[in-house]
Amino acid sequence: MFNFIPNRLAFIVLISACGIILISMGLRQTFGLFFSAFEEDLGCTRTEFGLAIGIQMLFWGIFAPLFGLIADKLGGNKAVLIGFIIFGLGIYMLYAGPNTGIYFQISLGVLVGIALGATAIGVPVSEVGKHFPNESRTIATGIVTAAASIGYFLSPLFTKYSLGLVGWEQTLKYFMYFIALGLLASLFLLPSKTILNSSQADRDQTFISAIKEAFSHKGYVLLVLGFFVCGFQITLVGTHIPGYMQDRGMGGWSATIILALIGFFNIFGTLGMGYLGTKYKKKNLLCILYALRAISICIFIFSPPSLINSIIFGVTFGLLWLSTVPPTNGIVAQIFGTKYLSTLFGIVFLCHQFGAFAGAFLGGYFFDNYGSYDYAWYMAIALSIFATIVHFPIDEKPIQRRLNYSQ
Repeated sequence: MFNFIPNRLAFIVLISACGIILISMGLRQTFGLFFSAFEEDLGCTRTEFGLAIGIQMLFWGIFAPLFGLIADKLGGNKAVLIGFIIFGLGIYMLYAGPNTGIYFQISLGVLVGIALGATAIGVPVSEVGKHFPNESRTIATGIVTAAASIGYFLSPLFTKYSLGLVGWEQTLKYFMYFIALGLLASLFLLPSKTILNSSQADRDQTFISAIKEAFSHKGYVLLVLGFFVCGFQITLVGTHIPGYMQDRGMGGWSATIILALIGFFNIFGTLGMGYLGTKYKKKNLLCILYALRAISICIFIFSPPSLINSIIFGVTFGLLWLSTVPPTNGIVAQIFGTKYLSTLFGIVFLCHQFGAFAGAFLGGYFFDNYGSYDYAWYMAIALSIFATIVHFPIDEKPIQRRLNYSQ
C-alpha cells in the first residue's frame, strides 16, 4: 500500500507536510465565517473585509516564491517555522488589537498573508515533491493536498460552533493552539539528501538560470496564467459564500455546510487527481477540471436556492477545489526538475494569488456597488473557459540541459 514511499525520510516529511498544511489551510478557510462578527463589532464593511482577504492573498502570493527560495537554499523546516511565527503574530493582533481600520488590514491581510506564503500549499507540497520520483510524485502531493481538505472540512465546523459558543475573540485564541502544533510539525519538514531524477547539469544549475529557463518555456507561462483562475474561483467561494447564501435567504449554516462539504469531498478529489496524474497527461486533467468548475458554478447560481442545491455545489466544487495542485506542481517538477521546485512553483502560486486577490476584492466590490455577486460569478465562469483553453498547448516533456550554465 505504501510502496510508493522511497525511504523513511520521505515518510517523515510527508507526515510533517500533511500536519502543516492541515493546520494552515484549515485556519485560512474559516475567515469568511468571521465576517458577521467583524461587521457587528468592528464596523467592517464587505468591501473592507474583501480587501483584507485580497491583501492576504496578494502577500501570500508575493512571499510564496521568497519562502520557496529559503526552502530551496536552507530547508523547508526553516521557512515554515518562520511562517508560523508570523501567523501567530497576525492572529494575536486580530483579537488583542489594535484591529480596526489599517490595523485590520495589517493583521488579517499582511501578516496572515505573509505567513501563508510559507505554511500553505507552495513550500510543504514542493518539499514533499523533492523526496519522491516522477512516477509517484503526484500521489504524494495529492496526499498532502488532501490533508488541506481535511482541514477545510473540520475547521468550518469547529469555527462555526466556537463562534456561537464563545465568540470570535476566544475562537481566535483557540487558533493559537493550532499554530503551536504547526510550529512543532515544521521541525520535521527536512530537506532531501539528493536531487531525484537529475543529471549533473541539473545539479549544477543556478537560481538565475532556473528563472530564465522557466520564463522562456511557453508551457510554464501558460501554467502561470491558468493558475490565476484557480485562485480567483476558490477565494471568491471561500470568502463570499457566507454573504452570498445569506443574501439568497439561506441560513448561516448553509454556507458552513457548503464549506465543510468542499473540504470533505476535496479529500477524494485531490487523492483521485494524484492517482490520475500518474496515468494521464496532467495538462489534460487540468483542462477537464476547469471545464467542470464552470459547469458546477452555472448549476449553482442559476438554480433556485435550496439545501439540495447547496449540497450539490459543495460536493461537486469540493471534488474540484484543490485538485488542480497535484497536476500543476507535477508539471513544474516534470519539466524543470526538483532543485528549484519550491521557488518555481512559488512563482506559479504568485499568479494564483493575484487571482485570489481579484476574487476576494471584486466579490465585495460588486456587491457593495451593484447589490449582487452576479458579476463576480460571471467572471468565474468566463475564466474557467479561458483556463480550459490555455492548458492544451503545454508540453510536459522534461528539459534536457547542458553542462556549464553561465549566468
